Amino acid sequence: MYHTIIIVGNLGKDPEMRYTPSGQAVTSFSVATSRQYTANNGEQVKETIWFRVSAWGKQAEICNQYLKKGAKVLVEGRLTPDKATGGPRVWTKQDGSAGASFEVTASTVRFLSSRNEGGEGGPVAGGMDMAELPPEDDIPF
Repeated sequence: MYHTIIIVGNLGKDPEMRYTPSGQAVTSFSVATSRQYTANNGEQVKETIWFRVSAWGKQAEICNQYLKKGAKVLVEGRLTPDKATGGPRVWTKQDGSAGASFEVTASTVRFLSSRNEGGEGGPVAGGMDMAELPPEDDIPF
């Protein structure tokens, strides 16, 4: 069986890079996707979904170097379920409402912003030279 997810959106904040105990680079960043539609009652509805993306190896280093808050990216990868629930990570927000985080492990990250928009731009990350992903147990978060 196989699944893949493709998202296009903007970074909500600058990426954060760290290293696993084995020395593997991992960069995390949040991506917001939005859509707008008209409901049955004629009201305009704007919907935003947030994804937490993890990139690994050389791709992680390139994402950390070139991506900035506001940069537009295309991410292709796989959903990573919460080990406790098997679905998205769910929590209670400070205001008491429910929140969910959709976790994506990136296989490819493409930078869509030019140098003058949002992020700095830069080379396309991912593709054939991407490092192997570590086993699930090595993920530090």
